[in-house]
Amino acid sequence: MSRICELTGKGRQVGHNVSHANNKTKRVFLPNLQNVTLMSEALDRSFKFRVSTHGLRSVEHVGGLDNWLLKTSDDDLSVGAVKVKRELKKKAAA
Repeated sequence: MSRICELTGKGRQVGHNVSHANNKTKRVFLPNLQNVTLMSEALDRSFKFRVSTHGLRSVEHVGGLDNWLLKTSDDDLSVGAVKVKRELKKKAAA
């Protein structure tokens, strides 16, 4: 599994460890990913995602999974999240 948030696309970042003598060595900053189950109110189903804690707060701030998926571009979403977004659009059109 890659270390990428399925809803925000947030991934790893690269930086340096800097010693007291100012020696720089490469290091990796990983996002804080959690396995969560989010409920879709429109579809009346729950979906499992691997989401960063920052992404989880963002989803709650916007008003839930449905609002988040409809406002986010497909480029940032994972394959599973894009499928859920398609289902939401079908439901809204019907």
